[in-house]
Amino acid sequence: MKKRTKFPKGWDEARVRAVLEHYETQTEEEAVAEDEAAFRSRNQTVMVVPTTLVPAITKLISKRQNDRKKHAA
Repeated sequence: MKKRTKFPKGWDEARVRAVLEHYETQTEEEAVAEDEAAFRSRNQTVMVVPTTLVPAITKLISKRQNDRKKHAA
């Protein structure tokens, strides 16, 4: 019996394959340029955090996104 993969809302197998294709075919120079652009972004912050905090941070981000959706409706 084949296990069905669950994708996040808005994602499907084709989208996952497209993202994999993007990163697997990217040159090292393209990858560096993409990373540097992320660091220069003015509406995002890149920071190093202890791995043990990642689940809590992810939960906070998800909660904030859900709160914004509720207020927008």
